[in-house]
Amino acid sequence: MVETAPTDDRPTGPTTPVVEAHVDPLQRSARDTSTVPTVLADWITAHEDNSRGRPGLRIDAGIDANGMSSETIMVDANWADGRAPADERWAMRMAPRPEDIPVFDTYRLDHQYKTMRTAAQATGLPIPRVRWLEPTGSVLGSPFFLMDRVEGLVPPDVMPYTFGDNWLFDASPEQQRALQDSSIELVARLHAIPDAPGTFGYLREGRPAGDSDLRSQLAWLSQWYRSSAAAIGSSPLVDHALRWLDENFPTEAAAGESVLTWGDARIGNVIYQDFMPAAILDWEMATIGPRELDVSWMIFAHQVFQELCGLAGLPGMPEFLREDDVRATYRELTGVELGDLRWFSVFAGVVWCCVFMRAGARRVHFGEIPRPADVDAELFYHRTLLERLLTEGP
Repeated sequence: MVETAPTDDRPTGPTTPVVEAHVDPLQRSARDTSTVPTVLADWITAHEDNSRGRPGLRIDAGIDANGMSSETIMVDANWADGRAPADERWAMRMAPRPEDIPVFDTYRLDHQYKTMRTAAQATGLPIPRVRWLEPTGSVLGSPFFLMDRVEGLVPPDVMPYTFGDNWLFDASPEQQRALQDSSIELVARLHAIPDAPGTFGYLREGRPAGDSDLRSQLAWLSQWYRSSAAAIGSSPLVDHALRWLDENFPTEAAAGESVLTWGDARIGNVIYQDFMPAAILDWEMATIGPRELDVSWMIFAHQVFQELCGLAGLPGMPEFLREDDVRATYRELTGVELGDLRWFSVFAGVVWCCVFMRAGARRVHFGEIPRPADVDAELFYHRTLLERLLTEGP
């Protein structure tokens, strides 16, 4: 989100970020992509899995996509060997450069690649086929992988789908519910992969030690916040929330089954065709932990966009992704009754704070905004939502 003038005469103040119904695209990178087609074609030609010779490549690095983390470059390939298909369309996921203020401290493109391939094989879910991985950064300056491109529609982040004037907002209640339920099913099927700790144990690499996967996740979040604060300034709200998370740690949930969690389980990371999922994207936050992490994230992400609607004076989509409905659908699909989601929602709220802090630091870096004097007031569009979660009764 970017700070712009208000759309009406609503009062604004130091605790209210300003939200407009139109924004310019955020700058994600200053990378020069002019040499990418030639260098990438050379690399593909020499790759041991390529038997078709040198492809002709055309790239589009100026896409308008959801998300603020890994760079996505669209690649059109043409093969002149006479075999079908003559043309292929890929998406290249590339780790951001350190000088472009990455959202996360580290990027494991090899983990994303392996998780997508393994989860697709285990579930049959519409996870794009991954083609080639370059994990070292020696070819293009950053690690990357190529995956098949899937056509369809994505609920927009900018402006949020809750703001209206988009295909999901304008859909019928029945179509919206079909999309909601099919999205919950994605999460349920990922959680059903047997022996997730054994199959995806590599996702624990680089995480802080803990007596459970959830305790390790909380330690990772604390580390991420500290590095984010170093780049943009500390947040009293996040300091308070992290203390609350530690003091109210859900020991019972942490001791339960660990499943594969998608991590960024929200509808903005799904490509849909006819309101059904056609591709599941953005696996950089995948990890091992309680299933409540994913379910609460999906609900909270929508609540953030509802909060933005309130700031902009818009009605939003209050009947969509309601907690009771999500919990009921998940229970029908899995037979599992989820525990209380409040702790996990606060956890999600802090993750969003760190994302907004990194996005803010990036905007300062690219000269789009001045350095904020008050991180909580100027960067956290979901501030009141997180404050309510922290202050509501037990």
